[in-house]
Amino acid sequence: MPFNLLRGLFWLLLLAGIVIGAARLTCVRWWQVPEDDPTLTTSLAPTLAPGDWVLLWRLTPPGFGDLVMCPDPGEAGQVVIGRIVGEGGDHLTVNEDGVMQINTLRPTSEGLCARRTTIEVTHPRTGDPVELRCDIEVLGGVHHQKASRPNAGVKPAPLAVDVKTGKLFLVSDNRYYPFDSRDYGAVPKESCSETVFFRLVSRLGFSDVESRLNLIQ
Repeated sequence: MPFNLLRGLFWLLLLAGIVIGAARLTCVRWWQVPEDDPTLTTSLAPTLAPGDWVLLWRLTPPGFGDLVMCPDPGEAGQVVIGRIVGEGGDHLTVNEDGVMQINTLRPTSEGLCARRTTIEVTHPRTGDPVELRCDIEVLGGVHHQKASRPNAGVKPAPLAVDVKTGKLFLVSDNRYYPFDSRDYGAVPKESCSETVFFRLVSRLGFSDVESRLNLIQ
């Protein structure tokens, strides 16, 4: 290979490294959903799955309806992921079917998911496969998938809460097996600076066409 071409390639790679490094420090970073934390990963279905590589946006604060990553308020070094459904001063209710009401707003449903009407998840305690229904919910203008399994088995306890100033209340997209603010409480608003906005690939790699290069809502 000619010396000039090698030198050009070196400088190109160096510039790319600088750009990627600067982006990671300031506005975006990548992260892999763990495969060894069934409580967390099951709560993310159907939006994310174990082993997914995702991009996190950190340049602008997340808003209502966004899927965010925050430090776990109860366990140092761990993270929690949920959708922002309440801020300081909001009154929030969640019934046993996972249906929410924020003040006078009730998120609307646009029916079943287009590509799949049901999903299969792993029970976070027993490891058994469980089939859940996949719906599209509209939350603050954000159209996102959620999982539910109405009229089957023991449902999560209903909740009514007033969100304190400076706090965010997070709810899992998996309403049947949630791990959210009903478990660890409202989280400090200033700690939630990263929005999950893009999936690069699933754990199966680039050959998994349906789960690569997806915008996360």
